[in-house]
Amino acid sequence: MPKQKKIEPLLGEELLKKVKELESESKEDKAKKCGYYTVTKNGIERVNMMKFLNALIDAEGIQLDSTPSANGRGGRSASYRISVQSNGNLLIGSAYTKQMNLKPGDEFLITLGKKHIRLKQVDPEDREDDEVIDATA
Repeated sequence: MPKQKKIEPLLGEELLKKVKELESESKEDKAKKCGYYTVTKNGIERVNMMKFLNALIDAEGIQLDSTPSANGRGGRSASYRISVQSNGNLLIGSAYTKQMNLKPGDEFLITLGKKHIRLKQVDPEDREDDEVIDATA
């Protein structure tokens, strides 16, 4: 039995172009025609869908793997939910303050609603005006 030549699967722009040409075909046929299959010892062709789909994702430039954070440490991502702690405090984590570029000493006005708490950042210019009003009152 003659040895089969190595099948070179399409990558990048070539892959995307070929997939668009084959838009009426099934997923398996697209993968096979783009070179994402192997021939077993028995002569059966097996389509490798995972490699095909991963190659498509790479060709589209979609980043699925998470990139390490700036400080090189993993951790939880911001969930935008907090709960009241046992001592009655609400703690807003550093993920949120970093996202808003907040610095130590930044001030907020707190307004309470029936079912919400609103924080409004006080501009440094507004804060100086408040101090002048407090001093004259």
